[in-house]
Amino acid sequence: MEKITLIFVGIIATFVSFASATPGIATFYTNYVPSACFGSQDQGKMIATAGDGLWNNGAVCGKMFTVTYTGPRNPVPHPCTGKSVTVKIVDHCPGCPSTVDLSREAFALIANPVAGIINIDYNQV
Repeated sequence: MEKITLIFVGIIATFVSFASATPGIATFYTNYVPSACFGSQDQGKMIATAGDGLWNNGAVCGKMFTVTYTGPRNPVPHPCTGKSVTVKIVDHCPGCPSTVDLSREAFALIANPVAGIINIDYNQV
């Protein structure tokens, strides 16, 4: 009985996780340091900048988000890799057309960088 309950709770948690994802737009960038959140400290490659709607006066600095490709925004054929990526917000991208501006390495894990701009779902980890 305990195993069935644990399986059921896991299934419900998965559905809640997918249901709570927020749609957005992702682009990518290539100059990672300095950043608004961490100055000259290197934060690795699985990072992103927050667009104005997500920035919230820097409250999002250091927070982790899982980003999943949901569709193209231009005619580049088959840009999706079928994977998700978890990134740390390290900077602000004022005036960016995207919700998150992923590092090129993070973008490449979920879509072909030739696409340049994609539709995503994201949620805080």
